[in-house]
Amino acid sequence: MTRVAAVDCGTNSIRLLVADADPATGELIELDRRMNIVRLGQGVDRTGRLAPEALERTFAACREYAVVIGELGAERIRFVATSASRDAENREEFVRGVVEILGVEPEVITGDQEAEFSFTGATMELQGHDHVAGPYLVVDIGGGSTEFVEGGERVRAARSVDIGCVRLTERHLVADGRITDPPTEDQLAAIKGDVDAALDLAERTVPLTRACRPADGHALVGLAGSVTTVAGIALGLEEYDSSAIHHSRVTVDQVREITAKLLGSTHAERAAIPVMHPGRVDVIGAGALILLSIMERTGAEEVVVSEHDILDGIAWSIA
Repeated sequence: MTRVAAVDCGTNSIRLLVADADPATGELIELDRRMNIVRLGQGVDRTGRLAPEALERTFAACREYAVVIGELGAERIRFVATSASRDAENREEFVRGVVEILGVEPEVITGDQEAEFSFTGATMELQGHDHVAGPYLVVDIGGGSTEFVEGGERVRAARSVDIGCVRLTERHLVADGRITDPPTEDQLAAIKGDVDAALDLAERTVPLTRACRPADGHALVGLAGSVTTVAGIALGLEEYDSSAIHHSRVTVDQVREITAKLLGSTHAERAAIPVMHPGRVDVIGAGALILLSIMERTGAEEVVVSEHDILDGIAWSIA
């Protein structure tokens, strides 16, 4: 066993996993898993820079994680940064802060690397199990980008595209510095146009159209907060329960109904949903719409929801 600490810093959240990993057996024993919504990507799509307040929120979370990593005695640390820090002009300021706090340099990975980590994390425990048989189409809907990965025991095709719940919310649902609540039909059409264009781009590399029809044998596996939140709503949970959400199945009809309700609700109504994290209230509508568009494009009748994702893939890469 090797005790590892994996940090995934995305556009909307920063997450930590400390685990004991045994590559020989494929066993990953979780010791601590936590998340903070820091919105590192605040304004990046518009300004091209990481905002000072977003950096400070992220560094505060890093200081919290440094304490946990030290207490649990992780032997190896890997810090991976994704979409927001890829796009920012002042990424060096971010890098310096992380090094000072955690003593490790964040790796600003490519979209393709992000896709491979997501695939490994989501499918490692599914290999050889009949309840979710491969091949798989894994979709990781993040804050700034969405990754599509197709494969069986290994990745065959992967593509990252710049659609995410934060990016599309800031691009189309903000007027005069405020979120339109609920969005107008024109705003929703603009989001849908961006999503459709991104799916066209992804499909140049990854087979999407009707890929998940039963006859084709692909299982659609969905990752990240937008997907898990939709699953929690579909399950009618009174509080967020990762064990109940993990490997749950949500039908396309359920996703369609939930997406319509989220897009037609006010901030207060969304905030009152028991499984809703406060940091997702304003961006969940765009995230759900991305998921629905993917399911309609691929022909998936259901999505298998995984709580294991890029963070688990990072942990395996260290081990």
